[in-house]
Amino acid sequence: MPTLRQIAQLGHPVLRTLAESVDLPAGTSLRTFADDLLATMRDADGVGIAAPQVYESSSLFIVASKPNPRYPDAPEMEPLVVANPEIVWRSDEIVKGWEGCLSIPGIRGLVPRHQTIRARYRTLDGQELETEFAGFIARVFQHEDDHLRGIVFLDRLESNRDILCEREFRRLDPKS
Repeated sequence: MPTLRQIAQLGHPVLRTLAESVDLPAGTSLRTFADDLLATMRDADGVGIAAPQVYESSSLFIVASKPNPRYPDAPEMEPLVVANPEIVWRSDEIVKGWEGCLSIPGIRGLVPRHQTIRARYRTLDGQELETEFAGFIARVFQHEDDHLRGIVFLDRLESNRDILCEREFRRLDPKS
């Protein structure tokens, strides 16, 4: 049975620390940790979560988009566990989109991100994959990858005027 982990909040040093690579193939403890990470993300209605967000400075995150109360229009996908990622290509097209973060509750920001990326990463079995992501999934991947580098979405904003409280975001966006 997975354990729900506490989520680090903005201001904790783990969110500003470069994560350490993980040893693969994963042993029992890393697989259990990945299960805990997924359960914690789902419990908090997230679409992704990175190890530093649960106080583990490890280069591991999960992208698991599906519609939920925080992201009602999110596309459905199988959870993807990403270890030791590297974004190897970014499209020239930059798109602004609203993001939130489990470590920064109650705030949304209009964040510019590359529309399409290609990433190289490893599975828990140690298999190296290179995959292209576009749209919302590319946004989530970039957001989680930033967490491994000590970056939060607020660092990516072009202006402080691109920040809203969650309540105002919901009022202004009738789809949410």
